[in-house]
Amino acid sequence: MTLGGRNVVVWAPPATPGVRSPLVVFSHGYLGCATQSRFLTQMLASHGYWVVAPQHNDATCRGAHSGSGHRAPAPRPPSFAKPEAWSDSTFVGRAEDIRAVLDAIAGDSALASQVDLDRLGLVGHSLGGYTVVGLAGGWASWRLPKVRAVLALSPYTEPFVKHNTLAQLSAPIMYQGGTLDWGITPFVRRANGAYDESPSPKYFVDFAGAGHFAWTDFPSPVHDRINEYALAFRANASPFREKRSDSLVAARRSEADPSSLRSSG
Repeated sequence: MTLGGRNVVVWAPPATPGVRSPLVVFSHGYLGCATQSRFLTQMLASHGYWVVAPQHNDATCRGAHSGSGHRAPAPRPPSFAKPEAWSDSTFVGRAEDIRAVLDAIAGDSALASQVDLDRLGLVGHSLGGYTVVGLAGGWASWRLPKVRAVLALSPYTEPFVKHNTLAQLSAPIMYQGGTLDWGITPFVRRANGAYDESPSPKYFVDFAGAGHFAWTDFPSPVHDRINEYALAFRANASPFREKRSDSLVAARRSEADPSSLRSSG
């Protein structure tokens, strides 16, 4: 399917005539693709969310085609080891993809009658996590005004930490990491890292035994727990629920063993 000149994959919620359902936009990892995390996107759709995932220009999964066939390839990024060299121009095409898709949904009467754009959540893995954190205010020039919740899965967030921009986040955020995700999670959970620098309400879940690709469709024993925490966060993030409840922490703390959960609400 094409929306806003971008190839996208769409998962629809169960049909409910006359009801507009909330929207989740999924941003894939660097060199991943829109269908890389179907265990998660399909689950969200089955629980009542429209899920739309654009193919960014760096997509390389088998069968992935980015854009509409005439967009320039993604530029080579600065080194991931030099986050201080990143800026709001780094991978800005990913932000433009999501903005174009949202504009296309708003301009399509058939979709707009079924999708509630005022209840918008963003989910991203790895560089997709960078993308959605940027859109929630990590980069001021990227900010989307109607983001209501952000789920950042093993996200690359060091550029925001280096530039001291995470205080600008304007939506509840859940970071998810793993004890075997050595390249990303330590930077999220460290003192003065992404979690510490983000404003409340915020959550961080650290899954025991999860490596960087646990949030893709590669086999992983933590898929069910990833889904469980994703749903619990969505249910507690306003306005997906009329009143946000910090019961997520108490209700899920026993589930976090051997994972760990941090929260500030």
